[in-house]
Amino acid sequence: MNILSHISYFISGFLFIYLAANTAYLFVIAICGRLISGKKFATHPDKKKIAVLIPCYKEDLIITDTALRAAGHDYPKDRFTVIVIADKLKPATLTRLRQIPVQVLEVDLNMKSRSLHAGLEALRGTDTEIVMILDADNIMGPECLEKVNSAFHSHCLAVQCHRTAKNKNTSIAWLDAMSEEININLFRRGPAALGLSAAPIGSGMAFDFTLIRDIFSTAEILQNPGEDREIDMQLMFRKIKMEFIDEAMVYDEKVASEMVFEKQRVRWLEAQVNHLRRFFHGDMKAAPKTILYYNKFFQNLLLPRILTLTVFCLIIILLLIQALLPVHILFPGRPVWIGLMSVYFFALFISIPGVFYSMNTLSALGQLPVLMLAMIRALMQIKKKRTEFIHTPKTFKEGEN
Repeated sequence: MNILSHISYFISGFLFIYLAANTAYLFVIAICGRLISGKKFATHPDKKKIAVLIPCYKEDLIITDTALRAAGHDYPKDRFTVIVIADKLKPATLTRLRQIPVQVLEVDLNMKSRSLHAGLEALRGTDTEIVMILDADNIMGPECLEKVNSAFHSHCLAVQCHRTAKNKNTSIAWLDAMSEEININLFRRGPAALGLSAAPIGSGMAFDFTLIRDIFSTAEILQNPGEDREIDMQLMFRKIKMEFIDEAMVYDEKVASEMVFEKQRVRWLEAQVNHLRRFFHGDMKAAPKTILYYNKFFQNLLLPRILTLTVFCLIIILLLIQALLPVHILFPGRPVWIGLMSVYFFALFISIPGVFYSMNTLSALGQLPVLMLAMIRALMQIKKKRTEFIHTPKTFKEGEN
């Protein structure tokens, strides 16, 4: 065996161990998410005071519709307030918003974390007990706040609602909607079923007011475009589990084009890389080394799914070359690689809701190579210290699907 074969065996062996660890973790989580029933919270007659914060950056096309729907939510009107944190909205949009029974807080901050900090500071001295965070495109499903209220009466301090797609109007949006549901099972429902912490998504999440105001007072979050991952870190540091409410639906716009997909994934990849580094920062060295800590650390080591699929496609090509030509590239052998890929795809398969087993999905899968290339381009655009917010515009309104 020559030196090149030794190198290829070493690299492929290391890659196999890494992917096997990824796959084993996701397989166990996927099974638990499907087989173990999540927590149920009984309806409580006492209604806690909830502030619904909607940070909004240049979303003039959709924010009025979002605010109207939020203000009309089926929770006692005297027990919740909707606050739109308006960053770079047009004067005409601000005028329309002020005609709705919502509060408008104008800011010029250019980052979601700073906007949320401003909104939380504006609530100081009020009787707010719970803060619900929505994105500018989010619509709460029926009884969403009621279910959140029930969870907090059961002594929860942080909950993630079931965010799901409100649009599947293109092949890319369809795949993004399916990906969201896979993530729900792998990173929210499954971990919660095992007694771990559900990962916050960035919207459709609710917190004890004092807790979230304290988190958004930390220097680490105010300069951070990936505020949801920093929230996750801060909860882990405080040994607080985020619960998952499967029945509390929040409808979210899915990306409908390759360009928006790429921009969004740049932001997500940067957040993952930066928060993997966060584990080695000085403040995190004092974090209690509990199972919550090690679970979050491992989650940040996981390769994003679309990149994993890209790697597996390359592996399949190399296995075919190895089968056709007298060359040995990969270690271990072909049956082991095929077994690994089978387990990985099974974990994804059982995480997909039945509604996606359709001809629409078969048609949409043709876009996977396009998204793989977009993900590779996104990987090449990562900045170590990005200061600007990567804006992904939203345009979809209910009824356009």
